[in-house]
Amino acid sequence: MTIRAFVFDAYGTLYDVQSVLERVERACPGRGALITQIWRLKQLEYTWLRTCMEDFANFAVVTRDSLVYALHVAGVEPAEALVTELEDAYLHLTPAPEAHDSLRALEGHTRAIFSNGSVAMLDALVLNTGLKGLLEHVVSVDSAKVFKPSPKAYALLEPVIGVPPNETMFVSSNGFDVAGAKRFGFQVAWVRRGGGPGTAPADAGPTDMFKAQRLHAEMLNAKPDHVLGSLTELVDLR
Repeated sequence: MTIRAFVFDAYGTLYDVQSVLERVERACPGRGALITQIWRLKQLEYTWLRTCMEDFANFAVVTRDSLVYALHVAGVEPAEALVTELEDAYLHLTPAPEAHDSLRALEGHTRAIFSNGSVAMLDALVLNTGLKGLLEHVVSVDSAKVFKPSPKAYALLEPVIGVPPNETMFVSSNGFDVAGAKRFGFQVAWVRRGGGPGTAPADAGPTDMFKAQRLHAEMLNAKPDHVLGSLTELVDLR
C-alpha cells in the first residue's frame, strides 16, 4: 500500500524519555531510577485519567503533576526549584541515536510528529535537539483537548498533514499508541527496541520493569503492521 507520510510519536519513539535519569539522579542521589520510572508511568496514567474524566490539562501540567507525585513517593520534598529544574529536562530529551539519519532518509515523504506534548513543549524540544529542519509538521493533541489513544486525538492529523490514515505510516514505540493508531486506520510500525519480548526477573528494579513491559505487545486486539528494531528500518517501508 502507498505510504505518503511518516508520522512519529515523540516521547519514547523519536526521543529517549529515560535520558532524564542522569539529571534526576544528580538532583536526588540514590533515588533517580525510582523517580524517573514513576514519573513516566504516572505521566501516562494522568493523560488517560484526564481524558476519561473530561478534565483536560496540557502535557506540561501533566508532566509537572506526575513529577510531584513521583517525588512524594520517593520521599523527596517537591520544592519549587527542584520541580522546575527537573521538568525542564523534558525540553532537552536525547533523540534516539538513529533519529536524525532516519528522518533524512525519509525526505520526499511528509514527515511529522504527533504527540501528547503541548505545543510549547514540542516546539522547544524539536528546536533544542536539531530536528526542526527534518519535519514538515509538529502536531499536538492540544486543540482536541484529549490525549492519545482517543480517536478524537488521531483525527487531528489528516487536516494538518493532508494525507489520509491509510496512506500514513504511524510510528511509535508505545504499545497503547500502536493500538490506538491501528484502530483508527493508520498503517502502523511498532519500534520495539531491545529485541524480542523477554521476562523481567522476580527482583527487577524499576528500570528493568519498565523496559520489560515495553517489549510486550498490549492485549488490545490491534496488531501493528510492522515490528521494527529501530527507526532505520523505516527506509525499507517507503
